[in-house]
Amino acid sequence: MIDPNLPIQSKLQHHQIQPNVRQPARSETFSQLLQSERHQLTISKHANERLTQRGIQMNQAEWNTIHEKLKEAGKKGITDALVVTKSAALVANTKNQTIITALNRQEASSHIFTNINGTILLDS
Repeated sequence: MIDPNLPIQSKLQHHQIQPNVRQPARSETFSQLLQSERHQLTISKHANERLTQRGIQMNQAEWNTIHEKLKEAGKKGITDALVVTKSAALVANTKNQTIITALNRQEASSHIFTNINGTILLDS
């Protein structure tokens, strides 16, 4: 039984329940996990369909380069970029690291791109 003459603070401390803290399975901290999740390159459903329809294929090294350049462009204030590679022209949002649409280079040569504020050339 709790003594009614004890101060309220002491009563609360006496009856506090220790939370069951679950440790992450990995050695990553929550902050590191959040940081890595937030900075992954995403391909929208629309862009994925266009890549498939147009037969555009890129290897992992090319996707990694695009991802790095989008992060760099975002740091320079670019929000929507046109990414031009040997085989494709991609429109991407730098803030959420998402490829929005994709065209092959032949199609891109006859298009006008709007609503972009930067271009990344990866033609080599």
